[in-house]
Amino acid sequence: MPKLAANLSMLFTELPFMERFGAAAKAGFKGVEYLFPYAYDAHEIKQELDKHGLEQVLFNLPAGDWEAGERGIGANPERVNEFRAGLEMAISYAKVLGCNKVNCLAGIPPEKFTDEEAEATFVANLKYAAKALKDEGINLVAEGINTRDIPGFFLNNTPQGLSILDKVGSDNLKIQYDIYHMQIMEGDIAPTLSAHLGSIGHIQLADNPGRHEPGTGELNYHFLFKHIDEIGYDGWVSCEYKPKTTTEEGLTWLKSHGF
Repeated sequence: MPKLAANLSMLFTELPFMERFGAAAKAGFKGVEYLFPYAYDAHEIKQELDKHGLEQVLFNLPAGDWEAGERGIGANPERVNEFRAGLEMAISYAKVLGCNKVNCLAGIPPEKFTDEEAEATFVANLKYAAKALKDEGINLVAEGINTRDIPGFFLNNTPQGLSILDKVGSDNLKIQYDIYHMQIMEGDIAPTLSAHLGSIGHIQLADNPGRHEPGTGELNYHFLFKHIDEIGYDGWVSCEYKPKTTTEEGLTWLKSHGF
C-alpha cells in the first residue's frame, strides 16, 4: 500500500498545531506535511518530528498573505523579489526540518497581466527555484488547483503542468498531483497517473465532492491505492482532506481501505 502522510493543516485541527504531530503519530502516520511552517520556530517543529519519529514530507513556499486570500505568488510578475526572498526562507526551514521537497503555488495573477506574462514569470521563478533548491538537495514540485475552489488559479490541469515542466527544463521540478483537484478539473485519474508517473513528484488525496476522507464520495480509492502500487509510485501520498466530522472518527477509512 502507498505510504500515507498526514496534512496537519487539515487533519487534527481539533488540537493546537504543535500537538498535531503526536496525534498523527498515534494514529499511525509516519510522515507529515502542512501548508506553511513559517509562523513557528523551525527547531521547535524539528523537536516534535524527532520526538514522534515522523518525517517532514513537504511544505509550501511562502505564498503571499494567506489570511487575506492570496494563494501563491509564483505567477505574479509584481512579486518576483518577494518570491525569491520566500525561497530563501523555505530553504532555511527545510534544512532544519530535514525536508527534501517543497511545493510552489502559482497563485492568481492580477488581471492586468496576460496569461503569457503570468506564464513567463512562473517559468522564470520555477527555473530560479529549481536550481537554488537542487544546490541544497531539495526537490521542487508545482501543484495544479481546481478553479471551482480557487477561481483564477493559474496552474489548474495536468497538460498545463506538463507544458510548464517542459519550458522550465529542470530535472529538479515535478508535478504535485492532487487527486481531488484533478478529479474536478479533468477526471481520468488512473490513466493520468500511469501516463505521467515520471513527471509526478508528490500525490495528495481527498474524495469528491466535499473534499472529505476516502469513501465519502465518488472516487474509488480501493482501486486507486492498488493502481498506485501497481504503477510503481514509491513516494508519499498525503491526506489533505477535510474530515467530515472529527479527524479521529474519520480515520476509520484507513482500516476499511487496507491500511
